[in-house]
Amino acid sequence: MAQKIKKVVLAYSGGLDTSIIIPWLKENYDNCEVIAVAADVGQGSELSGLEEKAKKTGASKLYIADLKDSFVEDYIWPTLQAGAVYENSYLLGTSFARPLIAKRLVEIAKEEGADAICHGCTGKGNDQVRFELAIKAFAPEMTIIAPWRIWDIKSRDEEIDYAEAHNIPLKITRETNYSKDKNLWHLSHEGLDLEDPANEPQYNKPGFLELGVSPEQAPDKPTYITLHFEKGVPTKLDGRKLSGVELIEELNRLGGENGIGLADIVENRLVGMKSRGVYETPGGTILYHAHNKLEEICLDKATYHYKQQVALKFADMVYNGEWFTPLREALSAFVTNTQETVTGDVKLKLYKGNIIDAGVTSEYSLYDEEIATFSEDEVYNQADSAGFINLFGLPIKVQAMKRQKLEKAGK
Repeated sequence: MAQKIKKVVLAYSGGLDTSIIIPWLKENYDNCEVIAVAADVGQGSELSGLEEKAKKTGASKLYIADLKDSFVEDYIWPTLQAGAVYENSYLLGTSFARPLIAKRLVEIAKEEGADAICHGCTGKGNDQVRFELAIKAFAPEMTIIAPWRIWDIKSRDEEIDYAEAHNIPLKITRETNYSKDKNLWHLSHEGLDLEDPANEPQYNKPGFLELGVSPEQAPDKPTYITLHFEKGVPTKLDGRKLSGVELIEELNRLGGENGIGLADIVENRLVGMKSRGVYETPGGTILYHAHNKLEEICLDKATYHYKQQVALKFADMVYNGEWFTPLREALSAFVTNTQETVTGDVKLKLYKGNIIDAGVTSEYSLYDEEIATFSEDEVYNQADSAGFINLFGLPIKVQAMKRQKLEKAGK
């Protein structure tokens, strides 16, 4: 490897990939200095002991960047407001964390005078794209090192072999070697038995689920909650004003206890292949449901329908790592405008994996009971609908008349 690299900033999690990358970088880049950066996006206990581990494996220092508040306010809430869901199921938990982490990597790399930024993303995955697009947005000249695209290691089993040969401690075994990504919003599981879509996820196996329980193991008694939104952003839970981080943590607890938010998805990766993953997103699933319920009564039909189209494009862009682009920013501006009246309360019943609507109110509600009632009213003149139907159906009528005329002419 001819390029002279003296100092590298590494996106570090302490997992299998990044644990072996530190010694690998020093072996292959003339004993370069490695600065590890762990982004705290709400993964909790996974951060404990990281500094000692990073330094033992060769890092000169470890930054732990607390990004939780920014993660919620600048990435999660805009995506929630957009209603963006990838392929009907994936709530983008890994996707919108990567640009934030990469942006902080660039900031630290510049502060440290680093020659390169390194990540541990597989060459088969989406995250390599998400990291590198964000790095290019803030440091277009920066060298990027992606070991999975250049080293001789071909599998996670071979990574474990490397770790054992270099006396690198691991928290996993070959039998529990799922590829996982955990943050405040979700936990993903990939690999091992999940690689065959014919295999049912082992939801009831002790230790498989980390954020909650399966619907079968959830209580037989429902849990009621009320969420308050201000301009499309959740601000209160059961009347208590909470920070974004606190609110998601509490909803993760309540949703997890009731078996909410499990998704088994075969998704289309950006790099061309299909991939199977199991996701735990208890709090996020509740928030998406509640936000949409509030929009139902607060948005007019044209805006609500057009926003659904925008949500598809928004989800694609987030999934593909195109956060720092003019189009994503323009779409967010549109979404923000639509949220001006999305304020109110949503009551939900959580029961054995189900989210059941239990009432919605808003001072901006466009629902008018007096107009919509099936009882007698003095507001809506039902006779008016005849003229509307005649005009609305005119194209169909003209087409039918033309067809009849042609048929009579034998054409």
